[in-house]
Amino acid sequence: MAFLNKLFGKNKDNDEVKDIAEEMEAAVTEAEEAQPEETVGETVPEAGETVPEVEAIVEEDAEAEKVSFWKKLKSGLSKTKNALFGQIDDLLKNFVRVDEDLLEELEELLIMADVGVNSTEYIIDELRERIKDGRLKEKDQVMSSIQEIIEDMIGEGQPLKLDTTPSVILVIGVNGAGKTTSIGKISKRLKASGKKVVVAAADTFRAAAIDQLAVWCERAGVEMVRQNEGSDPAAVVFDAISYAKKKQADVLIVDTAGRLHNKTNLMNELAKINRVIDRELPGASRENLLVLDATTGQNAILQAKEFSKAANITGITLNKLDGTAKGGIVISIKQELDIPVKFIGVGEKIDDMREFDAHDFVTALFE
Repeated sequence: MAFLNKLFGKNKDNDEVKDIAEEMEAAVTEAEEAQPEETVGETVPEAGETVPEVEAIVEEDAEAEKVSFWKKLKSGLSKTKNALFGQIDDLLKNFVRVDEDLLEELEELLIMADVGVNSTEYIIDELRERIKDGRLKEKDQVMSSIQEIIEDMIGEGQPLKLDTTPSVILVIGVNGAGKTTSIGKISKRLKASGKKVVVAAADTFRAAAIDQLAVWCERAGVEMVRQNEGSDPAAVVFDAISYAKKKQADVLIVDTAGRLHNKTNLMNELAKINRVIDRELPGASRENLLVLDATTGQNAILQAKEFSKAANITGITLNKLDGTAKGGIVISIKQELDIPVKFIGVGEKIDDMREFDAHDFVTALFE
C-alpha cells in the first residue's frame, strides 16, 4: 500500500487505486486472449519437413515448366518437321502402294534432311524388313513405322552420372556452339534440383570468355572460380576443386577452351586438366559433355568425331534446335557415334534447356 501511495499520491482514495488495479488486470486478460489458441488434432511441421500443400505447388510448377518446354520443343522442331515429314507426306500422296520406288525416294529425302547416310540406310533396311514380314503393307503405315524405328534408334535418354560429392562435369566444344550459355542453363537446372554448383572458368584464352561466363553464372545463381585471362587452365581447375571441397559443393562444372584447329594443343590441355582432377578428386564421378550446334548439321558429327579423339565424350548437349531444319542430326549422333544426347536447347533464355527425352523428341517431330 505504501508503494501505491507513493506512486499515486497519498491523497488518492482507495477507490481510485482499485480502479487502476482493475484496468491493469483487464489489460493482462486482453493480452492473454490475443494469444493464438492451441490447435487440437493438427501437427505443426518440424524444421525441414515439407508441407503437403507446398509439395503440390512444387509439382504443379514442375509440370507447368515441362508443358512450357514441350510447346517450345514442338515449335522449335517445326522447321525440321516441315522440311522432312512434310515432304514425306507429299511423297506418299504420289504412291498407291509401298514398293522399292517409294523407298528410294524416301531415302533421298532422309539424307537431305541431315538424318545421315548410315542412319538413312538403317531406316530403309528396317522398312524393307517390315514389308517382307507383312508388318508394313499400306502407305498409311509408313509414317508410324518410321517413328517407331527412329525412337528405337535413339534409345532411352541417359541422366548425368553425379554419384560423388563433388562430381565433375567437363564441358568442351568449339566457340560459337553455345558452350557458355549451356553451362549457365545446366547450372540453373542442377541448382533447381537442390545441388550446390561451382563453375571453373578454365577457358582463359578467348577474349571476354570469363566475363561472359560470369554473367551466366550470376543468372543461374551459382559461384564461379576465375583467374586472369591467359592463366593456366589447369591452375584454375585446381583452385576450383579446392573451393568446391571447402564449400562442400555437389557439382563442379569446368569450362574449357573451344579450340579445334590445333588438336595436339587441345589434347594436351585436356590431359593436363584431367591429371589435376584425377589427383585432387580420385574416384569422382565424371561427365565429359560436348556442346554442338544443331544448325551445322552433319558438320556437328565431324566435330564430335574429332573431339572424341581428344576426350572420352560421355554425352552431347545439342543447342539451337529451334533455329534449324536439321533436327535429324539427333538420329545421326546416336547411330554414328553411339554417344547419348543428354541435353537439348530450344532458345536463348536460361530455362530453354532440358534433359533429352527420346520419346518426347520423336513425338514432337511427328505430331
